[in-house]
Amino acid sequence: MRRAIDRTLLKSLLGLASVVELRDPYTGGHSWRVGQFSKCLAAKAGLDPEQVFLAQLGGFLHDLGKVGIPESILRKPGRLTEEEFALIKTHPLVGADLLADHPLADLAIDAVRFHHERVDGRGYPDGLTGEDSPVISRIVAIADAFDAMTSTRSYRQAMPLEKAIAILMAERGRQFDGAFVDSFVELYQAGDVLPHIVGHSDHDQRLAGCPGCGAKMAVPRSAVNGDRIYCRVCGGLNRLEREDDGWDAFPLGGMPNPAALRPSPETEVQDEILAAIPPVRKSFFVGRLSAMIGVQ
Repeated sequence: MRRAIDRTLLKSLLGLASVVELRDPYTGGHSWRVGQFSKCLAAKAGLDPEQVFLAQLGGFLHDLGKVGIPESILRKPGRLTEEEFALIKTHPLVGADLLADHPLADLAIDAVRFHHERVDGRGYPDGLTGEDSPVISRIVAIADAFDAMTSTRSYRQAMPLEKAIAILMAERGRQFDGAFVDSFVELYQAGDVLPHIVGHSDHDQRLAGCPGCGAKMAVPRSAVNGDRIYCRVCGGLNRLEREDDGWDAFPLGGMPNPAALRPSPETEVQDEILAAIPPVRKSFFVGRLSAMIGVQ
């Protein structure tokens, strides 16, 4: 009974990230990728298994506050005005407020609130400097920035990995924690980790390019050859075909039916995170939840 309640509450926490993914078509897989980058960086930096898990969880949930940002701003193809950017900058506090009453909020709230802080104190929302920003948030900050740079957005195409790495190195000790940047660069130089995350929405699930508008589409883990996929940017309906290095999409024409238009959360990704809970955390969850609901 305890474990069932534990799992339900954890899944409710993870499910919050799906809301962000379903609202913004340009973020396809962003939560998964930032979670994966954060997990790999935490492990590379030598953090213990509990911290590695919290990095993955925090990365997955970091952008929760973007549910409060109008779609017209999230999808804007051009430069944001000062007023629009000021609104974007509210999303860490919005996310922290949304999490505040969840029984397991403390597992992810650092990443949600502080992932846009900078070590030089010029970040937001609190202008924290150096190690005043929590460890997990400093890891997620690097993972989030790297994915933003290497992903296609409404206002620009994805940049090459080497350019994104060069920017991280240039901002070492200013925007980003220097030691964590060094560890991330080592991950890049190893060459066997980052390519399996960049441009994917899940393990071995490379994003498919829409033949109509060029936007990237997140392919469900359950997809098979011949499945139909709807581009949430231009509205085009396409047929999926598996290739050696991912998926190709071919236009079908016509209007998609309501079933094709309906987005659905990737519950497999949530299950994977739940399965990664270290044993010490399982005991922590049981104790926390037992006290909360009075189970003996």
